Amino acid sequence: MSKTTTPVEKELQSAKTQIDAFNDSVNTMTLDRMNQAPKEEQEPQTKISQKDLEKSKDIYLKPERSIGSREKFNESYREDYNFAKEYVPFIAENKDIIGEAIEMWTKPFAGVPAEFWKVPTNKPVWGPRYLAEQITKAKYHRLKMEQSTIVGADGMGSYYGQMAVDTTVQRLEAIPVSSRKSVFMGANSFK
Repeated sequence: MSKTTTPVEKELQSAKTQIDAFNDSVNTMTLDRMNQAPKEEQEPQTKISQKDLEKSKDIYLKPERSIGSREKFNESYREDYNFAKEYVPFIAENKDIIGEAIEMWTKPFAGVPAEFWKVPTNKPVWGPRYLAEQITKAKYHRLKMEQSTIVGADGMGSYYGQMAVDTTVQRLEAIPVSSRKSVFMGANSFK
C-alpha cells in the first residue's frame, strides 16, 4: 500500500524546508560577515564652521567616577597606553537619542581604573583617545527579513522564503575636529 501525502502534509514539508533554509542563513552569519555589512547612511548632526570652531571655548572632559583596579598594569603596554590616553578634540553625536549626553564606562587596559564619563553631544570637546575610540565602536547590526528565492541545498529546485539581511547602524559617533588651517590656504587665504 502506498502512502499518499495530503495537501496539508505538503504544505508542512514546504514550511519545514523554508525554516531550515532560514536557519542555515542565520547560522552562516558570523561576526566577520556582520562587520562587513553595509553601513547605514546618516546625516551628521553637527555642522560647525571653522570660524565657529576657533571661537568655541575648549571643554576638557574628566571622568565622573573612577573605580580602581586590583590587576597589575603590564608595562609592555605602556607606550600603547600613553598614546591612547592623549587628549584629542572630537564632536560626539548620539544617533539614537539626538542631543542626549553619552554616558559610558571605559577601561582601556588591564591594571588601569574603570572610568565613568558623561560626554556632551554636538559640541567640540577634548577627551582621551580611548574614549573617542570606544564611542565610535558603539554600533549594532540590524537584521531584516526580505522575500527572496533560495536555491535548495538538495538540488531539487528553488524555494521561496525569507532570508536574513543585515546592515550596520552607528549608534554613537565621535567625529575628529581639527583646529589647524589648511596647508594650501595659508594665513591669508586667496587674496
